[in-house]
Amino acid sequence: MSSAGQYSAFADAAIFDAVRTPWVDLGGALAQVSPIDLGIKVGREVLARAGIDPLAVDSVLAGSMAQASFDAYLLPRHIGLYSGVAQSVPALGVQRICGTGFELLRQAAEQLRDEVQLALCVASESMSRNPIAAYTHRGGFRLGGGVEFKDFLWEALYDPAPGLDMIATADNLARRYELSREAVDRYACDSHQRALLAQRAGAWVGEIVAVDNQLFELEGYQSRGINLPRRASAVTEDSHPRPTDLPALARLRAMHAGGVQTAGNSCAVVDGAAAALVGRASACARPALARLLASAVVGVAPEFMGIGPAPAIRLLLQRSGLNLGDIDRFEINEAQAAQVLAVARELELDSARLNVQGGSLALGHPLAATGLRLVMSLARQLRQHNLRYGIAAACVGGGQGMALLIENPAYRA
Repeated sequence: MSSAGQYSAFADAAIFDAVRTPWVDLGGALAQVSPIDLGIKVGREVLARAGIDPLAVDSVLAGSMAQASFDAYLLPRHIGLYSGVAQSVPALGVQRICGTGFELLRQAAEQLRDEVQLALCVASESMSRNPIAAYTHRGGFRLGGGVEFKDFLWEALYDPAPGLDMIATADNLARRYELSREAVDRYACDSHQRALLAQRAGAWVGEIVAVDNQLFELEGYQSRGINLPRRASAVTEDSHPRPTDLPALARLRAMHAGGVQTAGNSCAVVDGAAAALVGRASACARPALARLLASAVVGVAPEFMGIGPAPAIRLLLQRSGLNLGDIDRFEINEAQAAQVLAVARELELDSARLNVQGGSLALGHPLAATGLRLVMSLARQLRQHNLRYGIAAACVGGGQGMALLIENPAYRA
């Protein structure tokens, strides 16, 4: 497998703090909330938790995949402004599909090489507000002609280059790595159980901010905010983790004939947002959440896109001078169970270091925001257990893989 790709090393970059909203199921309590407002919520919260004046922010980087509101073009700028960042500070939209959260951190760390001292990184995704869209009717409708409105959330899973949807690419990996339906379901069952145990133990309490009705004011401009449905009070925890077992997963029908992927062993569809503050480690006034050491991103065949984390992790280790054995924890996004199992087999990863608190099969995968969740959860695990190195990684639709290497700044040998 080729090690070609892009590698970046960071000498003095750190995540000062990071937070996220709960991940909430499709059509749930966050379904009508704009991703911009979710982004403002976490942007304000991470600044408050870090005890940093928003006027100290030099750069705003924000990402979201689908255009889930009519003002979607303004998402990065409005998140910055309504988070209290100075009007003179520019904002940039970032998009690398499922790797967007990692890309935000990479670009922030790269900006530290220049004049930027502190960057606000925000990723926000409303899967529920993905539109029913048409792209061919600007000129109107022909008499008797077909109307081509389609579900963007569903159609975006299809890659026309290989002529496959994302589920089929995972089935391809299952065949290549000889993964049985039972093995795939067993991995999914373990992920669900690990996540449920982690939730009950309060593993994510430190990173989750409650979402409730809130007004966001900006002097001289229109106010905006969050209005939850009447039936909903404050949203305080991830909604998808739930008890399951192998018999229940085995009863689910495969999405493709001869395939192994089902609704139960594929990632949950959720809404949510996350934010991180990235600055110079040497300038952090209190212990940072994590040091950002390096990133790697590679391209792979679109029909096997889920294997992307494997060559990205290999490149990361090769260039950083570390070995697999040096890495204490891995957080690899669980787009599909067969996909993450294929990566684990390719790298010969043991389950004791991989996704020990469960993953996106149980928690859900709000596309742009997942990378930030993986990194902040990984960083907190390293600190809790006095571990040194961790790698977070994800496959990316279209055939890419991205990985990020972090270090626990409080590690003691």
